[in-house]
Amino acid sequence: MSNLDVEWALEWMRRASAALTEHRAELNDLDRAIGDGDHGENMARGFTAVVERIGATPPDDVTGVFKVVAQALMSKVGGAAGPLYGTAFMRAAKATEGDLDAAGVVAVCAAALEGVVARGKATTGEKTMVDAWSPATEAAQAAADAGRSPAEVLRAAADSAEAGAAATVPLEATKGRASYLGERSIGHQDPGATSTAYLLATAADAAESRG
Repeated sequence: MSNLDVEWALEWMRRASAALTEHRAELNDLDRAIGDGDHGENMARGFTAVVERIGATPPDDVTGVFKVVAQALMSKVGGAAGPLYGTAFMRAAKATEGDLDAAGVVAVCAAALEGVVARGKATTGEKTMVDAWSPATEAAQAAADAGRSPAEVLRAAADSAEAGAAATVPLEATKGRASYLGERSIGHQDPGATSTAYLLATAADAAESRG
């Protein structure tokens, strides 16, 4: 039941950067179908900047890591993703105090979701990253209520985010740039929900790697 500390947060960012770089082309392809086609490029660039910043001046705690992430993404990521993810991590930073126990993981997920909703004015079912963050937060809460460890809570969140991203395929986009396509957006997986799933998967991977 070990809590998640700053070393976990740093490892998460390194893994997130690697995963988003690896899946850059996939995310670009998803975005090309219903957006500008640069989501993968933007996310890879943003998290490369995150890793550079935390490498140059490692933060002292989880809150500090999240603040660096928020600032880097807001300054380096173009389109809607930068402000959305930046706000998510800034809200997450405000929700953290010290290392994260199971309840702390839930608080981070909930704060990130609230940030995305507040910035994007979106709700579930509109084919956005909210469709990954919302089920992730619900699953995290359920796992924490069941007495699971912080790592297990994160894995539950990650699995539900992945399922939520997949569930955007049959949806018609009614928010953001993809909404301009109307029914033509049906049949495509939302790139923001997909990058959210990768982010939460790497958070869980980092937690599990620490035992």
